[in-house]
Amino acid sequence: MITVSRTFTVAAPVPAVLAYLRDLGNSADWDPAGRRTTRVDAGPVAVGASWRGESRILGVRAELTYTLVEAAGDRLVFAGHSEGAGSTETITVRPAPAGAEVTYRVDLEVHGLAKLAAPVLRLELEKLGTGSAGRLTAVLNGLAQAA
Repeated sequence: MITVSRTFTVAAPVPAVLAYLRDLGNSADWDPAGRRTTRVDAGPVAVGASWRGESRILGVRAELTYTLVEAAGDRLVFAGHSEGAGSTETITVRPAPAGAEVTYRVDLEVHGLAKLAAPVLRLELEKLGTGSAGRLTAVLNGLAQAA
């Protein structure tokens, strides 16, 4: 299992951060590996909502189907799966003196031959985690400015 986690503070208030992050389709704004994330069902974004996400990591295209499996209090959990991998993305948003503290954690389990690339993949995901945290900080701070 590969785990990558980043914690950072943003100026936006907790409710705005949770509302923005609840829609995984917004990940195109901040995920450096993401190519597109498309909602595959209809209705309100609530537990059970699903998206198809396409990423490119180390030159390899990966497509996972994600489902919002938890949205309670300060926590959002998305479960993603494909033939080659399973991912759990847990986002916790707590009040901070100037806005919100966000912890974004990804637990990735690769299957089959992809396990052989796990050490290299771990290094790349650490770099992507840092890039995502920087971009997401900027996007969420923009929410605070718009309010």
